[in-house]
Parts: sequence; structure tokens; C-alpha cells
Amino acid sequence: MKRFLFVFYSILCGLAQAADKPNIIVIYTDDHGFADLGIRGVEKDVKTPHLDALARSGVIANNGYSTAPQCVPSRGGLMTGKFQGRFNLDNNGSALDGFNKETTIATRLQNAGYTTAQFGKWHLGPQSEITKHGFKHVYSQHGQQKFPANITLEGKDRPMGDMPSKVYHVDGCAKAAASIIERYKEQPFFLYIAFRAPHTPLDAPQSYKDRFPGAMPERRRAALGMLAAVDDGVGLVTSTLKKNGLSEKTLIFFIGDNGAPLKIHKTDSPLEGDAGGWDGSLNTPLNGEKGMLAEGGMHVPFLIAWPGTIPGGQTYEHSVSALDVAATAAAMSDISVKPGDLDGVNLVPYLKGEITTPPHEALMWRWMAQSAIHEGNWKLLRGGEREYLYDLATDLEERHNLASQHPDIAARLRTKLTTWCAELNPPGLALDPMSPVWNDYFDFYLEGKPAPKPEAEPNASATRGWLARGGSLIEKDGVLVLTADKGGKGTFITRSQLKLPGPVTAKLIFKTAASGQGAIAWRMDGDKDFLPENRAPFEVKGNDDWQTREVQIPGKGRVIHVRVHLPPGSAEFRTIELQPASR
Repeated sequence: MKRFLFVFYSILCGLAQAADKPNIIVIYTDDHGFADLGIRGVEKDVKTPHLDALARSGVIANNGYSTAPQCVPSRGGLMTGKFQGRFNLDNNGSALDGFNKETTIATRLQNAGYTTAQFGKWHLGPQSEITKHGFKHVYSQHGQQKFPANITLEGKDRPMGDMPSKVYHVDGCAKAAASIIERYKEQPFFLYIAFRAPHTPLDAPQSYKDRFPGAMPERRRAALGMLAAVDDGVGLVTSTLKKNGLSEKTLIFFIGDNGAPLKIHKTDSPLEGDAGGWDGSLNTPLNGEKGMLAEGGMHVPFLIAWPGTIPGGQTYEHSVSALDVAATAAAMSDISVKPGDLDGVNLVPYLKGEITTPPHEALMWRWMAQSAIHEGNWKLLRGGEREYLYDLATDLEERHNLASQHPDIAARLRTKLTTWCAELNPPGLALDPMSPVWNDYFDFYLEGKPAPKPEAEPNASATRGWLARGGSLIEKDGVLVLTADKGGKGTFITRSQLKLPGPVTAKLIFKTAASGQGAIAWRMDGDKDFLPENRAPFEVKGNDDWQTREVQIPGKGRVIHVRVHLPPGSAEFRTIELQPASR
């Protein structure tokens, strides 16, 4: 009997301790530019009333940073609380072996008694394996195609498997999250809500876009529509917390994963025809964009709220990092962490005013050919062999390179950055040479040189309607010549704005030096993205001989967009034919 009472008492104590721990919610947006928060007052067309209310209830981190200017590494850093270069997750093309060995903050919180749930974009391996990284519940809808989930929209359990898309993905993630709050309102929970917005494809329903009438680029209207959906979702989450008396028991982070991709020109290309173009979001007044360690690439929207604990109405000026999320969550949930396990700091005492010094002596980054350090007002940015020094206190727009005027400061920061980069896996200030596209970006944004011609500017008729991504495509003597960018990855050719009744036969006559697997990928009318099942692989032999492949694109609908993938490298195409069944 005594043993039973002891066990029962221990369980009650454990539940009481868990109940005292705050709920933690991380809301992560995708390619969301610095300017696009209404409360910031930079762009007058953006409307985010619920996010503005969240900001007023807590803190605007005016100098909040992501860990990378690209999706995969920034998410790896957020989830682990450790700079992703420590486990060889440098960019979107990196292997996930290192990440899979790391302990996520979800696992730490789950072990501490939290119910954990993931919603939306994962991008860190198979969605069906998200539960292996500490999440009990999964609702990974990030588009209008089917998606893995082990809960319903109403928060009820179901076997892990594909779920059809019944509602707009942003709305679905918000509703599922609200359902989980209702279900677990009596115990601590950790929710990671990763909206795939305003990342392309720009698929906001018309009802959201209608909130933004008047003359503007259609890509801008679509992005504002997607952000309106995000804002409504945040409103649903915060109102559900309030209804259940959980507002003062919940710590919320709202962070962008990286800056907006402007593609320099902000071309208002057709939404259906350019899934990789400008996403309609803006980084004003920051210089640069996604894919750069300039401010526009990783200085992001960043809000923190915990009513009753963190004083509201603050604008916090010291630099903070997405790495701080895990460290803060661990500290607030009394999780013991070994030294060196986390690179962030617990922000709560800083935001409460208990500590007035900056949380970080310096922030440092490395991404592909670039690296940077931000210490105090100074920032040293490297791209290949280029080097820039900025005083961000007077030049947040990074227009004036002061490296020649302050060589001592540049040398000191370079030494510190070099020492830090030597700790990474693999070590080094840069992993790749600067590719042509990043040289163009640095020339335009940081050197003030004329903008290069837009990607879509090559004469499409001269290349039979096909365009290259990750390289260039020209016609020479009746042959289409594809040249891959130096150091680039994922080169392919694409043709959009088609209206081909299926089934369609794709006939290719080509040659390439690289062996491996090629593929034809396609979108049907109504598809907002390239679905995994809409991909037909074929064998490629690297030699100097012309080889012919015929690939069937099944289906009775209309094929609207086709991509041709070959193994990495350059190639030549003598024939690329798309023959519909009715032809």
C-alpha cells in the first residue's frame, strides 16, 4: 500500500510540475520578407492585424535573424538549436545524415512531458518520418496535394498515412493546431506551425486576394493574400488560447525562415508559369534577398510573446537568433542540456529586463560560398574572395563598404569568423566557389552595378519555348545547348503555360557526359505544385552518342507544365517533343 501511495504521489508531482511549464508555440513562415508585417509600417499595403496584436502583447525583435538564407538549413538550425554547419547541413542540397543524429527541441520537450505536434512544411526528410524527430502528432500539409498526417483536421488520431487536401493548406494547419490546443488544454504542449507561405507557388484563394484591391503586381497581391491567411491562422491560434485561459501560460515565437526571393527584378510573371520566381514579398529597406547573407537574406520578421511574463509593447534592439528558440524552450521547461549542445541563449531574462547586456557577443553564419559575422554595430560579410564591412547602426541597407577605411576592424572580425568556421563540419570560411548567379547578386546589391538581364528574358521562341533553371540554354546549329552554372546544383529545363490534353508522350534526343537517372516531371491543370507521383524516371548514359528516350505522361487532364531533369552537368538536345494523345 505504501509503495502504491508513493508511486501515485510521484505521478501527481510529475503532472503538477508539467502543468507549471509553459506551452510553447513556434510559428514559422516561408520566404517572408522583413517588410511584411503591418505593425512595422514599412509597406502600406500589408494587413496583419492579428500579428500586430501579437506584437503589441509581446516583443518585436527588431534585429531578429534566421540561421541561413535558405529553407533546409534554417529549419535544421531552428529544430536543433545548434548551428546547422556543425552537423554538415549547409544548404538545401546537403545530406540529412547529420541532422538525423541530432536531438531536436521537440524530442527534448517530449521527454520532459510535453505533447508535441508539427504542422505544415517539414523539409528535413520524409514527412512520414517526422515522428522520429520528437513529434507525437503530424499534420504536414504544405500545399494542395495529399500529405502525411496522423491526426485529422479536428485533432483526432488516425493511422499515419496520406490525407487528401480538403482545405487551403494555411487554413488547414491553423485549424488542426487549434484542435490540438483544445485537446491538450490541460497539459503542456509544443506546437511547431510551419506555414508554407508566402513561398511559391503563390496559391492564395481568391477570397484572400480580394482583400487587396487596386493596382499592384499580381505576385504582390498573391503574397499578401497568403500572408492574410497566415494572419488569420495566427488569430485562430491566439483566440483558441484565450478561450481556454492559456494566453498567459503560452510562450509564442513567430519567425521567418529567410528573406524574400526577389530575383533582383521582382518580375510579375504569371503565377502558374513561374513557380520559382519572385514570391511577391518584400525585404524593404534591407539590401539583398534570399540566398544572400546580406541583411535581406536572413534579417527576418521575429516576434516573441508571453503575456504576464514578458512585458508587452517592446521593441527589442539587440540581435537575437532563431537558435535562441531551443535554448529558451529548454530553460523554461527545466530541461538539462549538456554544455555545447545548444548554440542559442535563453532570451526570457533579457526580454524581462533582468539582463541588460546583449544576448550575443556576436552572431555568425556560413552558407555555401558566403560567411558573415555581426558583432555590435559591425558586420563583416564575405562572398568568395569579396569582403564587405558595414556599420549597421548607420547603414542597415548595407550601401557603404567600410573595409578599406577600417582594416583593423575587418581583420579582427575576419579572425573571429575564421576561428568559428574552423569548428564547423566541414571547416572553412566557404564550402563552394561563388557561382555566376551569386556573383550577379553581389554585383547588383553590394557593388551597385547594373542588374543582369532577367532569367526569363532569353528568347523563348529561339529555344523552342524551353528555359533553363540553374544554367543557361541557347540554340546553336539546330541543337539546344544547356550549360550548367559553375558549382550549381539541380539544373533542369522547363516549359510552362502548356495546354496539352493527356496522355502525352515526351520524346527526347540528347547527349550528355554524365551518367545517372533523368526524369520528366509535370503539372496537370489544377495542380499548384509538382507532385511526387507526377515524375517518370529514365536511365541516362554519359557518352558522346545521341540517345533517345520516350516517356509517357499519363492522365486525361491537361498538362500545363513540364520539366526535364538530367544528371548534373551540361547537355545537348536535338529533339524535345511533347505529343498529346489527340495529335
